[in-house]
Amino acid sequence: MQRASAFGLLCMVIALFVCSAAPISGEAPAAASLPEGRFVVRAYYDDVAQVALLARFDVYEYHNHEERYLLVEVGRAEYDELSALGFRLAIDQEQTANLNLVTAPPAAGPLTIPGYSCYRTVEETYQTAADLASNHPELASWLDVGDSWELSVGQPDGYDMRVLKLTNTAISGDKPRLLITASIHAREYAPAELATRFAEYLVSGYGSNADATWILDHHEIYVMFHANPDGRKEAEKGLSWRKNTNENYCGVTSSNRGADLNRNFNYQWGCCGGSSPAPCDATYRGPSAASEPETQAIQSYILALFPDQRGTGAAPSDATGVYIDLHSAAGLVIWPWGYTTTDPPNASGLRTLGRKFAYYNGYVPAQIADYLYVADGGSVDYSYGVLGIASLAFEVGTQFFQDCTSFNSTIVPNNLPALIYAAKVVRTPYLTSLGPDALGLALDSTEVQRGTPVTLRATVDDTRYSARNGTEPRQAVVAAEYYVDVPPWNGGTAHAMAANDGVWNATAEAVVATVDTTGWSAGRHIILVRGQDANGNWGAFSAIFVNIIEPTAVELRSFTASVAKTAITLRWETASEETNLGFNIYRAGSIDAQRVRLNAELIPSPYPGSPEGAAYSYVDGQLDGSKVYYYWLEALDIYGHSDMHGPLEVRVKAKAAPPGRSK
Repeated sequence: MQRASAFGLLCMVIALFVCSAAPISGEAPAAASLPEGRFVVRAYYDDVAQVALLARFDVYEYHNHEERYLLVEVGRAEYDELSALGFRLAIDQEQTANLNLVTAPPAAGPLTIPGYSCYRTVEETYQTAADLASNHPELASWLDVGDSWELSVGQPDGYDMRVLKLTNTAISGDKPRLLITASIHAREYAPAELATRFAEYLVSGYGSNADATWILDHHEIYVMFHANPDGRKEAEKGLSWRKNTNENYCGVTSSNRGADLNRNFNYQWGCCGGSSPAPCDATYRGPSAASEPETQAIQSYILALFPDQRGTGAAPSDATGVYIDLHSAAGLVIWPWGYTTTDPPNASGLRTLGRKFAYYNGYVPAQIADYLYVADGGSVDYSYGVLGIASLAFEVGTQFFQDCTSFNSTIVPNNLPALIYAAKVVRTPYLTSLGPDALGLALDSTEVQRGTPVTLRATVDDTRYSARNGTEPRQAVVAAEYYVDVPPWNGGTAHAMAANDGVWNATAEAVVATVDTTGWSAGRHIILVRGQDANGNWGAFSAIFVNIIEPTAVELRSFTASVAKTAITLRWETASEETNLGFNIYRAGSIDAQRVRLNAELIPSPYPGSPEGAAYSYVDGQLDGSKVYYYWLEALDIYGHSDMHGPLEVRVKAKAAPPGRSK
């Protein structure tokens, strides 16, 4: 593709406003009025069967069912082909303007994406991941899982195919897994950055965010930020690059070279008219299934991470693992099949999970081929078809080259919760997504002394599913429970919560429990909460921290001393005897000297369990002639905890010398 000059770009934008008002129901624009270079058209159809004719074109992941059109990136020759195929065409001004913004020549160095400062380049993304692994080796590992095409043939500007593994390695065990791949179509800027933000959220939140903490303690998250790094570098130069950069297809220097990696997977490859056999086409599927090293790396890693749970039928309802492929830009949450409109064996489970994700990000949930178009040889068809993994794709945003304002204000805040939910439900995604969400966890105090009861509140809600493109059944919430530190899969103990109004009869219930902290160790604890609906489905956990501080064994109101000729009297007063067991007295000749216990037996509380205080005294008559004594008062409580109060410094005045004698 030729990059436009600044003057050419200005002329093109002006031409768009003049020429792109082609009537959607009338004649196509005259050839002379079409823009130069690449532009985006709305291809209107009369019969949905016409959509299959678009398989070899560069069709965007967008399908307007109400107005019956798809978006297609074309040049003049392809425009004429579409017109000859019977499509009514109109130039899409917004998408074309967005396309031309990115095709402006770079204004800065190779690590800059012109006009898109919110998106890290391949190198910057890889460095971020390496830094996470270097700075948090207990949580992150930066793994090499294969080669890009350019690296596989020895070209110096090729890339390793890399995955960031996230989990708390201090906690062992068989952990369920979430795999995320992003930007397999190179020009889709937002997915790779969204995946990077998600990884940063988990690592930076560990220890301060209760959900990030329990996810990394008990699950494994794998993120491939760039599934097509060679192609992404072409897109970073300002090209609308979709495929990898394999020079064996369509010519070494052609901007149409390469294979569409998301038509190259070894499941129903090239089966059903959802890809092209022509090397220069945008959806070229490659000469054979999994012919591309990038595809091979992804397939091999999927097979290494997940067991086969499907065989040839449906995966079991308790199947483990989730795979999400992040794309842009259609505002969709989509699931298999892509190669056919027939429902997959786990259609119900995939649909429920998709509607849950779509509740969070506000997108339309749908089956790929049924809602978009037929696409064979895709990644989510492979992972679900071969292994039965709950596999879905997010089509984030509205443009391939999404502006940074929209990315930061909409795409990230809308999609992070969906990815967090995915990370929560990986143990049994088909089952857990059926259950209600636990929300708004709160404690009346997040820091209490051990033994102090604390009130836990939450909302359990079974209504949080997208109602776009169909509805999900809602049930009444019938139970809620919490666990402390140890979840159920590790043998933790369930503690029941109560409906706040005393009756379990609503699809969203406020729930409450009094948490007894007696016997808890000092430090931070995590409380995990989940709810159950009337069909017996337990939903995802949410968590909150509570910090337990050591109770003061005895609060002293005073600790004093008085000096007589041959003894020192110590006096102290307590604020309460409620938890007091008794006291020990220690003395030393200096602060650093060894302390000697003075009382043979514990000085007991005179009023055990009393909320009132008490006064004590102890006479030390074993003075050894020193001028300074230091005293410590050890207070012991009924829990076995002790506090040392002091030191109390006591000075003894020397006797005056008789007249005529030196001191």
